[in-house]
Amino acid sequence: MSDLIIPSHWKIRRSTHFFTKDNIPSALLTHHNTAEGVYGQICVMQGTVTFYGFANEVDTTAEKTVVIQAGEFAVSPPQYWHRVELSDDAQFNINFWAEPDTQSKALFKSSRIHNQPIEKLFEQAE
Repeated sequence: MSDLIIPSHWKIRRSTHFFTKDNIPSALLTHHNTAEGVYGQICVMQGTVTFYGFANEVDTTAEKTVVIQAGEFAVSPPQYWHRVELSDDAQFNINFWAEPDTQSKALFKSSRIHNQPIEKLFEQAE
């Protein structure tokens, strides 16, 4: 994941503010992906963010796990299903990269199947 290269002519379409455990959108804790033609760059300023990548929208077992420490970043490819977990002290933001001529295009998609943290799905099944 971190070895992915964003095309050099692409631009940051949007950069989020810093997220922590107190203000992270719930969609980031559940299955979601970046849109076609959009790379997500997770930049960790403090603590640890763990990225879980899934082969498809319905999988609950990660095929890829990347631990991103403070001062590091990782890149998620377009249309790759994933979610994140944060350490208690984590602070990070996300840059969304796309070709310069795609200003009106959506940047990400939330899962309609997994719309809550996976732990809650298992709690309900019991």
